[in-house]
Amino acid sequence: MALTTETLKLAIEKIHSKITPIGDEMNSLDGKLGDGDLGVTLVNGFNNLNGIKDDLPEDTGMALFAMAKSVTAVSGSSFGTLLATALMAAGKNAKGQRAIAWSDIGTPLQAAQDAMIARGGANLGDKTMLDVMDAIIAAVTDIDDPDRLRTAAIKATIQTVEEFRNKPNKIGRARVYADKSIGMDDPGMMALLRLLECL
Repeated sequence: MALTTETLKLAIEKIHSKITPIGDEMNSLDGKLGDGDLGVTLVNGFNNLNGIKDDLPEDTGMALFAMAKSVTAVSGSSFGTLLATALMAAGKNAKGQRAIAWSDIGTPLQAAQDAMIARGGANLGDKTMLDVMDAIIAAVTDIDDPDRLRTAAIKATIQTVEEFRNKPNKIGRARVYADKSIGMDDPGMMALLRLLECL
């Protein structure tokens, strides 16, 4: 088994089926530290992705490109921009491939993380979804079974959320409420956790 366009379609379908309650939760969480639109971004993004999933090309890289374009079309938020940036970078890394071995999934994830750092200006340790991405990449390297991979990714995400809970946010709108953010979970981190739980 491997990451293919069919895998991506299934992931979109599974996330889309649960995106409304996730959106409500993320709007509430984001409203405490930011604009309160993270949930709207996720709902709009996955509604649009669900609409185009059956037309995704068989080339996995080009499918990721198409997903990035779909997200960009309905979101101007910072999270939406970073999500599209991640999909674009992963797509560039995987271009020309119809299947990516699960054990190699860390490579496009690393490309996605590097692109998000370059685009958003955040650094590891700033209490953002980048810290979760970093933990996931380390946790899933060389795992060739999708169920074990998902379990490892979720465990790494939960551990990272807990590690950063009592630290301040250092970037984005949340940094304005740095003291208030201590003891609170970062919305971007929690968004990635909820999406992983859908798979």
